Amino acid sequence: MGVIETSGLTKQYPRVTALDHLDVTVGEGVTGLVGANGAGKSTLIKILLGLVPATSGSATVLGHDVATDGGRIRALVGYMPEHDCLPADVSASDLVVHMGQMSGLPYAAARERASDVLRHVGLAEERYRPIGGYSTGMKQRAKLAQALVHDPRLVLLDEPTNGLDPSSRDDMLALVRRIGREFGIAVLVTSHLLGELERVSDHVVVLDGGRLLRSSATTDFLHATGSLLIEVQGRPDADRLLGQALVDAGLVARPADGNLIEVEVRDETTPDVVRDLTVDLGLGLVRMQERHHRIEDVFREGGAGSVQPV
Repeated sequence: MGVIETSGLTKQYPRVTALDHLDVTVGEGVTGLVGANGAGKSTLIKILLGLVPATSGSATVLGHDVATDGGRIRALVGYMPEHDCLPADVSASDLVVHMGQMSGLPYAAARERASDVLRHVGLAEERYRPIGGYSTGMKQRAKLAQALVHDPRLVLLDEPTNGLDPSSRDDMLALVRRIGREFGIAVLVTSHLLGELERVSDHVVVLDGGRLLRSSATTDFLHATGSLLIEVQGRPDADRLLGQALVDAGLVARPADGNLIEVEVRDETTPDVVRDLTVDLGLGLVRMQERHHRIEDVFREGGAGSVQPV
């Protein structure tokens, strides 16, 4: 049995279907849940926590039915909400201790656990300051700490990098990796930034308009395409010149992102042909690498909404 399992899970509102007969299984490790805004990610998390009832279908979390065992699920699961919901006049230490007690820990155990998790998320030096004076990154770390304080078996992280600058985003993603791979806690993390999920997830679930577009191991998204990406320099029209020369040599070549050229690999001699033609044209070969599919390719093929590649 998976950590999370849904069968025909549907959530309908008067004018929109948020989830449409969703069948998905989430296992151990880090699972990324990706989709455009409005794809149904947050709705799914609220149903899994027993906070919102499904219209039809069923779901279990850690073997417990979301329709009848919501309280038990919330005792076993940590939840980091997307939106800012922290009391400004309370310190991170007091907040995390309180959340530990709410989860059933005695006061002494809650204080010890709070100290540990605040250190793990990088707030050891700032834990006694009021949260209202925190930066966005520090607030996100405090939200993560309260989700971990009761040593959950599963954590649900809803857009944990929301509002963070690139450096803080990298730090948060490193924490997500540690939770899943060092702490041994199953993680379901949502994002509309494709590159984030490729970096941290063992498995990726793709939603589009409340429907399951694809669910597979992250490595399956990143397989080789049978093409090479070529970058050359030396003249303003270097990519056009080489592209034409490759076509004249009988290869299939097309413009790619930026000034790159994508060349389909015909056989093992294709890299040699690229190299020789580059030299013949007096150009410099900057890059020649195998092109891999990315998660964003699934959205292009499936016609999904706006999801940012990052």
